[in-house]
Amino acid sequence: MKPKMIWANLAVANLERTQKFYKVLGFKANDLHTSSQLVSFFFGENDFVIHFFLKNIIESNLKELTFGDPKISNEIIFTLSAESNTQVDQWAEEVENAGGTIISKPIGFGNSYYGFVFADPDGHKFNVFKM
Repeated sequence: MKPKMIWANLAVANLERTQKFYKVLGFKANDLHTSSQLVSFFFGENDFVIHFFLKNIIESNLKELTFGDPKISNEIIFTLSAESNTQVDQWAEEVENAGGTIISKPIGFGNSYYGFVFADPDGHKFNVFKM
């Protein structure tokens, strides 16, 4: 199998809040796929797409699946790359100012890693790392 593209679908409670959070962080909206049921953003240089669906909509479309509460469990953790320790620290400040939750503050580990973990307003987890 050779898929043409891969993207992620996540469940959220409030589209307006989600859209504001990711716009404040500077992600480019994928307006072609934004509707009253979802907001969509491009991530990274390769424009990885994440669709944020209203939870009731994605569950009604994927009838055999239910989505847990990402504030108390993890479905996936995305990693965003940073170019420097300073950029990691700036991301942490921007995430907090945008309404995200810092799960673990920026810290160095291993030989050359520096990063932190945050959650968006719905509890979806992201790492930001300089590697």
